[in-house]
Amino acid sequence: MSPPRCGTIFFNTICTTGNPMDIRKLQRAIVDALEDVKAQDIKVFNTSHLTGLFDRVIVASGTSNRQTKALASSVREKVKENGGEVISTEGEDVGEWVLVDCGDAVVHILQPALRQYYNLEEIWGDKPVRIKLTSSSPFGGARASEPLDEDEEDDEPAAKPARKTPARRR
Repeated sequence: MSPPRCGTIFFNTICTTGNPMDIRKLQRAIVDALEDVKAQDIKVFNTSHLTGLFDRVIVASGTSNRQTKALASSVREKVKENGGEVISTEGEDVGEWVLVDCGDAVVHILQPALRQYYNLEEIWGDKPVRIKLTSSSPFGGARASEPLDEDEEDDEPAAKPARKTPARRR
């Protein structure tokens, strides 16, 4: 009998063979992959306090079956490219809700109607991980960053709006 793969549940414990990818690097790779294929409304949640099976749940929307499948493919490729392991993918046959299990992170890619109906944010979302927007696109492009502790504050000063000066009259 061969040893179970990393992330496999074996006698109610998780096998920790292999070198798991750093969670920050993993979430960044996933969010970058989602952003590359124009995922909408990307949300990252810290779930380590809720379950020992994974540390992050990442939820994103795709506008069609084709896009949700492309988003899942992009996540798989980017995670593997960065040295991570993809344990399984489910739901690609239909494409309305695709789940990509990356071990320490589980990615849910849903079409907007299903996302609203199942409301995964209510289940997993009590500890959101802060993400930085990389663009002001309507697709909600994001870059994952590490979560802030309650004592930490933003080091970045708030951007001041540009002051408009009226044109002078002669």
